[in-house]
Amino acid sequence: MAIGDIIVGVDIGTTKIATVVGEVNNFEQIETICSTSYKCSGLKKGKIINEEEISLSLEKTIKDAEDETNLKINSAYVTIPGKYVTIVQNSITKDAKDKYAGISIRDVQNAIMQVKDIEIPEGKTLIDIVPDKVILDNGTVVTDPVGNLSSSFTISAQIILADKEYVRQLNNIFKKAGLEIDGIVPTTLAERNLILDKNELHDNIAIIDVGAENTDVGVFEGSTYVYTNSIPVGGENITNDIALVLNIEKEEADKLKRQYGLALKSFIDNDNDIILNTCKDNNKNKIIKSSELIEIIEARIEDMFLIINKDLNNQGIKSRINNVILTGQGIVNISKSDVAGKINLNIPVKISTGRLIGTTRPAYRTAYALVRYIASRPFTKTVSSSIDTKSSENIFKNILERIKEFFYS
Repeated sequence: MAIGDIIVGVDIGTTKIATVVGEVNNFEQIETICSTSYKCSGLKKGKIINEEEISLSLEKTIKDAEDETNLKINSAYVTIPGKYVTIVQNSITKDAKDKYAGISIRDVQNAIMQVKDIEIPEGKTLIDIVPDKVILDNGTVVTDPVGNLSSSFTISAQIILADKEYVRQLNNIFKKAGLEIDGIVPTTLAERNLILDKNELHDNIAIIDVGAENTDVGVFEGSTYVYTNSIPVGGENITNDIALVLNIEKEEADKLKRQYGLALKSFIDNDNDIILNTCKDNNKNKIIKSSELIEIIEARIEDMFLIINKDLNNQGIKSRINNVILTGQGIVNISKSDVAGKINLNIPVKISTGRLIGTTRPAYRTAYALVRYIASRPFTKTVSSSIDTKSSENIFKNILERIKEFFYS
């Protein structure tokens, strides 16, 4: 990364598309210079249902960002929900060509080109390679092996695969908006460095990011990305449940959720009366107890955690998780959701809004996290007005070029 480099991150959500433009400042830190968003309903429960609508909304956010920054944006990075992602762990041991001269750049290049050689399942495509660690012949773990006097070395990496159809849809969306994709990053991988503190970065952690209609789960064992998935449940489900059970308008249901949001009925201090203003029953101004409302919220949150718990158990990784970090706009405003999580998952749960205070608004959290994540990787290719759009290079080729630079940028 060089001073003045620009990185553009895009997050496609259920209700909006968020774009963040970051620039490397004089202290070689990423600084947000612009954040834009535009409403969009082309994504439903994590599925792309309307490419045209998403493309138009993306084009709008990019145009607004260009107007605000006076840049010409040709390409961007974009997040992908966990349900479309498969993580394959792989490693390879290579001999240094000249053990007396030390490990060379060419040795590392060859190792990286070979570590990606796995059998890719039907319907999947490679979107990233995340080198995890390098171990020298004496057992020493290093981040940069070049120049080390070691007769051999082992590189371990996570090979990130994605559903080919979803990637095709993303390419279509960006192409229609006049953009290219620099890279596709799983949501929880992008968020890790933003929402975890220094101690948590070395722990076995599960991140649960609750959105409007989709909840992403990512599991990390230290720096190793172990698993990700997403379930079609989010904050909107709670709103819909309230509207359905109480027979009121959705707008009022959302307002009640925000005003009385509590994940566990046992924590109610005062069981107050609530007047329903839009009740469709014969009694227009129906009165209920707050406990009735909380009971609806509690049931949906319990259901969400139980689905996640079952998935983690099915993957055989639940017992290895020490802590859970709960984040996302779909749940952070619901009090005691961390306690509900601990009860249903039987793992300590902490709510985190990320290191965003004074930095950027929660609506842009994931897009901002994506920009920071890309900036933290030494092989980053940046996007700026001074860089022409690459001719129709495919994502796979871009990945290999970026990975080649990992150890010697």
